[in-house]
Amino acid sequence: MALKSTAAPARKKLKVHAIGEPLPYEHYQRCPQCDMLFLLPVVSSRQTAHCPRCDAKIRDGRDWSLTRLAAMATTMLLLMPFAWGEPLLRLYLLGTRIDANLMQGIWQMARQGDTLTAAMVLFCAVGAPATLVASIAWLWFGNIFGMNLRPVLLMLDRLKEWVMLDIYLVGIGVASIKVRDYAWLEPSIGLLAFVALVILSVMTIIHLNVEQLWERFYPQRPTTRLQENIRVCLGCHYTGVPDRRGRCPRCHIPLRARRRHSIQKSWAALIAALVLLLPANLLPISVIYINGGRQEDTIMSGIISLADSNIAVAGVVFIASILVPFTKVIVLLTLLVSIHFKCQQGLRTRILLLRLVTWIGRWSMLDLFVISITMSLVNRDQLLAFTMGPAAFYFGAAVILTILAVEWLDSRLLWDAHESGNARFTD
Repeated sequence: MALKSTAAPARKKLKVHAIGEPLPYEHYQRCPQCDMLFLLPVVSSRQTAHCPRCDAKIRDGRDWSLTRLAAMATTMLLLMPFAWGEPLLRLYLLGTRIDANLMQGIWQMARQGDTLTAAMVLFCAVGAPATLVASIAWLWFGNIFGMNLRPVLLMLDRLKEWVMLDIYLVGIGVASIKVRDYAWLEPSIGLLAFVALVILSVMTIIHLNVEQLWERFYPQRPTTRLQENIRVCLGCHYTGVPDRRGRCPRCHIPLRARRRHSIQKSWAALIAALVLLLPANLLPISVIYINGGRQEDTIMSGIISLADSNIAVAGVVFIASILVPFTKVIVLLTLLVSIHFKCQQGLRTRILLLRLVTWIGRWSMLDLFVISITMSLVNRDQLLAFTMGPAAFYFGAAVILTILAVEWLDSRLLWDAHESGNARFTD
């Protein structure tokens, strides 16, 4: 067992089983990423445990108490009205001042008629962070009043990758560089609140240890006896035997050997994303009007024009908008084909690629955030106007579909194909 410690050696076994403390004794654990069954020794609150075969993190000793999480959520809640409603930037054009804020950009996108694209930006920049705060508050009050916390805990682990405030902050910087060629820009008070909100959200997500919260609210006796039907739950990561109804004894979702219809759902999302990426890159994604003249930009032409003023920022946009989406498509296509043909070579490379696209996939939303903030800075009532092109919806939909395709793919199928040459697609 690969046990990586960041502090002193493991402490002695504790009699009290509480959050932040090690499990009381050695127990069996099954890796949720490669399905290997091994004995997990006592892990202290300052240690992390990794799978001995695929090096996936099994237990993380880093966590905050529920009181600290609630304090962070309260602070974020107080900052949200200022970060979302107050001006982030001020633009001065021919003596006229224009204030830009987050909600105004989303409203401009919806008013233009593309409500679905506006909903994508609204969910990632407003809905997901607000849900994160509400979920922590639900845990706090639910712990006091004895409410059912299982749905909230199941949602929290999947919610982390959809909170994209940090990407929106980068989008503000890119939009500022694009607009400053036409008018004078200066930061406003809302930007300070937004930066503080980004820092607090990132810290909260880093220290939000959902598995420790499961052990705190719904402790289960670890599996200490080797049995044939020991399985790992992908919802709460509990390793044990299904109950009489075939469910996980801790979170009550069906406990299956493999995720049902994983390959079919990943293929469907990937093919749909491939179809949408064609109009996303061929059609204009933005349209700018300067003194009555119309200039359309595709994703690539916009990057080229941005490179004239700042090549470093253009490089960031190229990576997020071109390189990342197509890399995800190529990697997913390779992984799915390798499962179908039961490929036994290059397994560790494929696992590393899967983890890479899981981590970088969310950054492709950067282009939509740049469009949103730019639309709040300039509109058709000014000499300088900026509107969204038809490619924006196709691009946003393709990004979301590739994120879902990665999430739906059961990585254990790669190990099945590697070990036995007989991949299992359904339970």
